[in-house]
Amino acid sequence: MNMNDKTSKDWIDQASTVLDIEIDALQQQKDALNDDFVSTASLILNLKGKLVIIGMGKSGIIARKIAATFASTGTPAFFVHAAEAQHGDLGMITSADAVLALSHSGETDEVCGLLPTIKRLGAPIIAMTGGMTSTLAQHADYLLHIPVTKEACPMNLAPTASTTATLALGDALAVVVLKHRGIQPEDFARVHPAGSLGRRLLTVADVMHTGSKIPMVSADTSLTDAIYTMSSHRFGITGVGEGNKLEGCLTDGDLRRVLQQEQWDMQQPVSKLMHTAPQTIAENHLASEAVRLMEEKKVTVLFVTNEESELVGIVHLHDLLQAGIA
Repeated sequence: MNMNDKTSKDWIDQASTVLDIEIDALQQQKDALNDDFVSTASLILNLKGKLVIIGMGKSGIIARKIAATFASTGTPAFFVHAAEAQHGDLGMITSADAVLALSHSGETDEVCGLLPTIKRLGAPIIAMTGGMTSTLAQHADYLLHIPVTKEACPMNLAPTASTTATLALGDALAVVVLKHRGIQPEDFARVHPAGSLGRRLLTVADVMHTGSKIPMVSADTSLTDAIYTMSSHRFGITGVGEGNKLEGCLTDGDLRRVLQQEQWDMQQPVSKLMHTAPQTIAENHLASEAVRLMEEKKVTVLFVTNEESELVGIVHLHDLLQAGIA
């Protein structure tokens, strides 16, 4: 299809109108925040069981996404398809759980048909709806209003602006709850072990070498023995010190400079040649920080220390490459 300038402009204008409507919907949702939001967030934060999120159609798709967001940010949650719940899946819900029900009209048959049973189970019901006097609203213990009345659809039929606002409100709930749970990057990493997100959240401790894999010699070790240690560990470096105390390091670059001298003593102790300020990183730092530090210091190896500044490991650029960090 050949596009002329007028058609292109018309399409851009139409797309801009859609985005304006959805932006306005988000502003309406922001303005609608009140104490009901606070009460709902408090309920979710103090749940003994799980947050069960139900919906149908487009609302079901949004419900599934909200459930996934809660589950990945520290709140046990799962999605239940409203129609499937009518045929046995309702058995997943207990009195220790809370049910978040999505229906913009508040009159979706499959959702409303579950409400009396959920009430009998004793699980509190949180409604996300635009129908403040609807069946869903009347059954709800907590009511979150979706005030959107104008959809981006030109016929005002297809759920567009309303689903955007519902999704954003679900995100707002999840983020408020995770902040008050005190979720840290390492907590997030535990439930995101795969993919680029999981890789970004790996810590240095996840990729470092420990124990006998750390090249280490004492300060009085001869240059000959230090070379043997370096060769056997293949990091191009050895730490110098006793036990878990790191006093310095010797690199293959140092050795090359020694061998370029006219006279050199292979029996001299490494203490005469070592660097007394080796590059280190804390074990709880993100692995991505190790990459940044290596680039900044122009090195390929970092020694790893704990909170007491004790040597606990070593990490090489190759380890970070293999982990997909660098």
